[in-house]
Amino acid sequence: MRNRFDTQLMELNNELIAMGALCENAIASSVKALLNGDTKLAASAIRIDQEIDRKERELESMCLKLLLQQQPVASDLRLISAVLKMITDIERIGDQASDIAEIVTYLSGACGHNQHIDEMAQATIKMVTDALDAFVRRDLSLAWNVIEYDDVVDNLFTACKADLIAEVAKNPDDGERVLDILMIAKYLERIGDHATNIAEWVEFSITGTHKGTHD
Repeated sequence: MRNRFDTQLMELNNELIAMGALCENAIASSVKALLNGDTKLAASAIRIDQEIDRKERELESMCLKLLLQQQPVASDLRLISAVLKMITDIERIGDQASDIAEIVTYLSGACGHNQHIDEMAQATIKMVTDALDAFVRRDLSLAWNVIEYDDVVDNLFTACKADLIAEVAKNPDDGERVLDILMIAKYLERIGDHATNIAEWVEFSITGTHKGTHD
């Protein structure tokens, strides 16, 4: 019975990794679409979000079956409960990547190279990847690193906002485009928050302690 349970837990891990990889792809595609004005790539990011939604339903079903059929206790129960929470944050990350892509579809042309947007995208992808790696490897130190790394994304958002305010001051007619870019930066900042939530649920699954989530 335990061997079967361990096999099911491994399958759950693999599906969670696959869902996380879809999120990384969605973020990267939506930001590349933004920087290049590529509406086809933006549409691809939106389709990826639909696949992420499907994965969420599949993983939720897997978790509920494990809870009902195996009736896990202690650390196993914490692990499955944490996955149920984590997939909600992963799904929201997909939503926000899709929101970025939707802005690209009606934004007039590319936003041009924006160093802070690019850096925020790379940082948030790193956070999502590391948070999921921490879960699979049961690595508490890596989870803590993700939580601390959120400060990097927050600082990039602050710098991006300052740059965009300066742009509007120089060219007030460009206000609408700048507002769209600011909204995208905010979506990336929120992705960082959700990655932090995932890392906090990893900590809970290992230690039984949870410090609270970001909205």
